Amino acid sequence: MENGEIQEEHYTPQDEYDLEKVYLFSEFPDIISGRCDNCNKAHFASSIKNGSYLRKCTNCGMTKSI
Repeated sequence: MENGEIQEEHYTPQDEYDLEKVYLFSEFPDIISGRCDNCNKAHFASSIKNGSYLRKCTNCGMTKSI
């Protein structure tokens, strides 16, 4: 960083995510907190299934077990 420049964190989408799979948050924490790792959107639908809290992105469908 020179002359007071601020280095920004840039989002790069991943295309190796299997959207049919449920990812564990402990193994795959958010790249950017509160945003989908696949599409970078912040709108989720939440549900509970088999005692697990699931967070599913309403844009692309990526699901994480929180």
